[in-house]
This record gives sequence, structure tokens and C-alpha cells, in this order.
Amino acid sequence: MKIILRECPPRAAWALEQAGVHPLLARLYAARGIASKDELDDSLARLLPPTELRGATEAARFLADAIQQGRRLCVVADYDCDGATACAVALRGLRLLGARPGTLSYVVPDRAVHGYGLSPAVVELARQQRPDVLVTVDNGIASIEGVAAARAHGLDVIITDHHLPAMVGERVVLPEANVIVNPSQPGCGFASKSLAGVGVMFYVLLAVRAELRARGAFADGAQPRLDALLDLVALGTVADVVKLDANNRRLVAQGLKRIRAGRMHAGIAALFAAARRDPARATAFDFGFALGPRINAAGRLADMTLGIECLLTDDPQRAAELAQTLDAINRERRDVEAGMREQAEAMLERLMPAGEPPAALAIFDPDFHEGVVGIVASRLKDQLHRPTFVFALGQDGLLKGSGRSIPGFHLRDALDLVSKRHPQVLKKFGGHAMAAGATLAEEHFPTFERAFQEVADEWLEPHQLHRTLATDGPLEPQWFVPEVVQVLEQQVWGQAFEAPVFSDEVEIVSQRIVGERHLKLTVRHAGMLREAIWFGRSEPLPPRALLAYRLSLDEFNGNRRVQMVVEGVAD
Repeated sequence: MKIILRECPPRAAWALEQAGVHPLLARLYAARGIASKDELDDSLARLLPPTELRGATEAARFLADAIQQGRRLCVVADYDCDGATACAVALRGLRLLGARPGTLSYVVPDRAVHGYGLSPAVVELARQQRPDVLVTVDNGIASIEGVAAARAHGLDVIITDHHLPAMVGERVVLPEANVIVNPSQPGCGFASKSLAGVGVMFYVLLAVRAELRARGAFADGAQPRLDALLDLVALGTVADVVKLDANNRRLVAQGLKRIRAGRMHAGIAALFAAARRDPARATAFDFGFALGPRINAAGRLADMTLGIECLLTDDPQRAAELAQTLDAINRERRDVEAGMREQAEAMLERLMPAGEPPAALAIFDPDFHEGVVGIVASRLKDQLHRPTFVFALGQDGLLKGSGRSIPGFHLRDALDLVSKRHPQVLKKFGGHAMAAGATLAEEHFPTFERAFQEVADEWLEPHQLHRTLATDGPLEPQWFVPEVVQVLEQQVWGQAFEAPVFSDEVEIVSQRIVGERHLKLTVRHAGMLREAIWFGRSEPLPPRALLAYRLSLDEFNGNRRVQMVVEGVAD
């Protein structure tokens, strides 16, 4: 691993510190592109206006009409945490805005049976609710056939999504929906292209409220408080690993403030309890690594209805029961994932006796579980620093794969090139630069594997295949105190606004294995002895090492001490 330092513009850091920002935070923020204290204002008033999001005004008029006319609305969700939170936000928000009892319903596809998005099969599933209007959340932008099927049955369709639209050759193809709201659609000038699906739905609700307000629907002047939904918006935004630009950071910060103050939905509180996390000290890390995985587990191994119901109920006891069920499913997911990783690593050892992996990996085993391929692909990508696809056998006899990529290799574009070179191989594919999905027949897997590796050989330079970790450099000894760790934990960190990782050369005083697979260290840093731990590593370190690490609080019997959590070591 190569450890590098983030560039920190000294003028920006100085200006932030002069404006009253904590000196360490000033340095960290400047290194992440923040130039003035105004950019750190996370108030709701600083959110981008809904009027700038293409389609939001039209969707607001349509949904305001539907609410006032008592039309039946069915939300078509997705089976991940973003889709589940977006569904809960849609249903709760529409209810707040006046949708009549009995007019709201939802459906969520089964990953193994229906696949992703608004397919014709999901339209048939939704029709059982006897809706007048389908409202997609976190899906729909590429559902050409599904929207056509819905319209053929006389249903209106509102699409709210954030994924990239479908392409035919070099041409973007959009479904024939009544309205599309998606910052990634052509012609949308919304400044935050990184809204999660739940963020898009929240913006639609803001626009609906403005439309109803203009119609005089809130005669007493007490308009609904949509900020009550921000705990759900924050969870879905972080769990979907979208870029935390300024607008998304405000949404997440507002959600965290509500949770820390105890103003959260019953399901969120129950998930914190199930994960043994303290909501009064909630962080974005909790969303990504504690709550999000428990919601996602339902869509991977069971039925995402469990996750959605947990977020919809206002009964604390019911929420607790559902959260415990989700926790149990998540433990099962971890066991399945561990077994698949062992199988995958054994396969890789056979495929790579020399030890050096090819520029890209594609693996398949008939025993793999379709619901966990994405997680395993992510773990292998992290371990080997290679674009990785993992495939499982679906119930329809086709291989269903999920891929994860590394910087410099646009995964969806790579699939597009494979499809052009081998038109018969990919039955369907889609995704983003860093994550994508693909479906193909089992007999075409060897062709896909070769073609995928060929694209990687062409696109990736040798230096891109060497793992690089950007850090914030050395950490001064005075910041190794619990109060500073708490300050760091309270900030909003995430994708493209990474949590601080520091790097220092240390002397390894002692090292031992704990919990069978974690390396417990005592190191000498700046003349002081400090405790450190490297989770998931058992190989010993040399007497001196350049470590990349983050800070955490180790609390035991009421005592708090700062601990270094090692993220990597320089080669």
C-alpha cells in the first residue's frame, strides 16, 4: 500500500481557523475543499430549492391533484436501504400532506423473483393494490417495459430515481412516464447530482407541500413539518454511499441532530437498540455500518417488507420486534457472506498460483447466494484492489452478478464495451462508475470473464492497480484526547468527504492476536505509548512502520481512552 497525504491549502485552513473553526477541523475541512465557514452551515435554509430539480414542480402538481381527488397511490420501492427509507418517506410524507386513509399502499420486488426495478411482473404485483398511480422510489429510470405495461393498464406513473438512464448505443432512452424526477436525467440542472433515492423523494414532497400551500390547502397556516422525515433521509443517504456533497451533508446533519435529540421514528430507535448503539451519540458511521446493513439484510436474504414495516410503524414494541428480526437476518447474512468469501478466496488461490491477480476479476460458483454477491464483490475488491464481479445462479437459471470497482475504472462503461464487443453475452446490465449489476447465461460466463479482463487490461495502468490510501498526515500529540475524538465523531463524514485518517511512523512496542483475527498493538508515537488495533489482520508488523489510522474511543468500566484503529501500513 502507498500512503499519500491529502493536499491542504494553508490559506483556506487559516481562514477557517480565524473564523472560529477548531484548528484540527479547519485543517481537515480545507483538505476536503471547504474554503469558508459559510460552507459549513448545515441549516435547512441552505438546502437547494426543489424548483431547481427537473420534474419536481410537475410531479408536485400531479400528486397534489391526486391527493385532493382521493386517487389511490402505490409506491414501488427497491430492496435496499435507500429504497426502503425512500418508501417510508414517501408514505409518511404523503400522509402528512393529506392523502386520505386507504389511498396509500406499497410494493417491493423480491430480489430473486422479480429482479430490480419496475418490471412488468412488478406492475402486476402492484395492480393487486388497485392503484390509480404508481410512484417509484429509487428505481424506474431504466424501466422502459415496466412503465409501458403500467400505462397500458391505464395507470399513471411518477418516477423518482437517481440512477443513470438506459442507453441504446449513444442515445439516452427514457420511459414514457407521466413525470420523471431524477437529477441524473438529461437537461436537469440541479446542482447536487448525488441525491440518493430517498433524497429525491424528500425533494418531491417539499415541492408537493409548496404546491398545496399555494392552493390554500393549509387554511390554518400550520403546514406539515416534513423535517420530521430527516432521520430516514439521513439513513438512506449514507447507506447508499452516495457522494456527500454540501447538500447531502446538510440532509444528513439535520437527520443526525434530530436523532441525537431523541426525535426519531420508532423504527430508527429500535435499530439503534438492536445494534447496541447510543442514538444520543449517533454518527454517519452508525448509518453505514450498523443500521443500514440490518435493513439491507432483509432485501438480501428475506423480504424487504420487514425493513419497510420497521420504518413505518409508530408502535415502539412492534418496531423492537422487527428490529430484532432484522438483526437476526443480518447475523445470518454475515455467516453466508463469510462462507462465500472463503469459497471465493479458495477459487482465487487456484486461479492465481503465482499470487498476482489479473487486472479484473469475475468469479462464479453455483452455491453462491444471489443476495450477497454485491457484498462479497466489495470485500474482494477491497482486499485485492481490482474491479470485481461476483455471480450467483438465479431462480430463473441465469447468472446474476454484482460488481464493484476501483478509481479509474468506470464499471458501467466497461460493461457497455463488453456488450458492444460481444452482443449476445449480457442480457441486461446497469449501474454507476463504482458499482454495477449484470445478468447473463451460464454458458457465456467464460466469455464475459475474458472480455471483462481485456477491458481492464486496456484501461488500467499498472500504478492504478496498486492500492493508494489518502491520509491527513501526522496528528499532533495534543489532539489525542477524548474530547477531540468526540468532536470528530460529531461531524458528517462519508463518500467523497472521507472521515479523517492520519498517518505517522511509529515504533511497534508489542503486538498480539486478540479475538483470533485482530492485531492488538502498543506503539510509541511522538514519545508516547498508545494503544492500537488492526481489525481483520493477523500478520505481524515490523519494528517500525508508517501506519494509517483513525481515532476511536475505547470505553471500559466508565474509563475512556483514545485508540488508534489501523487502516493500513506503507509497503
